[in-house]
Amino acid sequence: MRNWRRRVFTYALGCISIAVACDDAIAAGSWQASGNVEIIVSTSPGSGSDATARFIQKLLLEKKLVNVPVAVVNKPGGGGTIGLTYLTQHQRNGHYLLVTSPSLLALHIMGRSPIAYTDVTPLAQLGTEPVVFSVRSDSPFRTARELADRLKSKPESLSFSIGTTIGSHNHIAVAQLAKVVGVNPKALKVVAFSGSADGIIALLGGHIDVVASPASGVSEHAVAGKLRIVAIASPQRLEPPLADVPTWKELGYPVYAANWRSVVGPGNLSDDQKRYWDSVFSTLSRLPEWKQSIDSEHMQNTYLDSRGTRELMDEQNKSMRSILADLQLVK
Repeated sequence: MRNWRRRVFTYALGCISIAVACDDAIAAGSWQASGNVEIIVSTSPGSGSDATARFIQKLLLEKKLVNVPVAVVNKPGGGGTIGLTYLTQHQRNGHYLLVTSPSLLALHIMGRSPIAYTDVTPLAQLGTEPVVFSVRSDSPFRTARELADRLKSKPESLSFSIGTTIGSHNHIAVAQLAKVVGVNPKALKVVAFSGSADGIIALLGGHIDVVASPASGVSEHAVAGKLRIVAIASPQRLEPPLADVPTWKELGYPVYAANWRSVVGPGNLSDDQKRYWDSVFSTLSRLPEWKQSIDSEHMQNTYLDSRGTRELMDEQNKSMRSILADLQLVK
């Protein structure tokens, strides 16, 4: 009898152990990075997206947010399509990430890329870099309102540098301002340089009247007194030292355009994969080092998880398509 009870007790313990093991296996079955992670950048080393990717890599490793090697892989060319194509060749693989910007939407809308944002998996929006409007320190436009008035009365007398490409977020900011004051955006004199830095040099040299660019590119020159930032295309002002610069919104011009730093994965990632990266990037966005980096670049810490990032892209795709249609750039 005693042996029988011992066998029953032993059997029961075995069942409990199996159940616990099953629970552990289920928990462990939640996806996590188990191989090398690649962070893809569609531009050359040294670009803004490249700097963002390398800082993400540094924090992922130093803070042990992932337990696998992480590499930054540059795939420049094709206006961003080469890196995007490389990403989409790894469907359902959560070990591939791409640091991207509004160009992801614009390239498809303008017919320059067959890949739409719906062909990838949005994972995180890590920061927003509003477009700012700057003039030389000796410009006749002392305020943003004076600039808007001139644009309204004599649009042909102004030239704008937009940096990077036609149809970029910088271009969209200028087009929005033109539309708000009643001018056909298509009629504007716009020069697209290979990068914002080249446009700023042209402004300082007196070859361009206004530059639309990220604040990080002009803040040093503004502090040095070489140029003046007159307005920001953002719902709210930036932090010091640019806190005195008004937004177009507060001046009565609803102009909103920004370069956001987002991370996307290949198409068809599973819910488990999205939850994993939600946890990683949520933690990263709260790190003091990340916040300090965002502040130093005059960006806004606007973290969104995978669902929020997809909703943002849905919204931005509609508004971007509208303004690019005004510019006759929709294909």
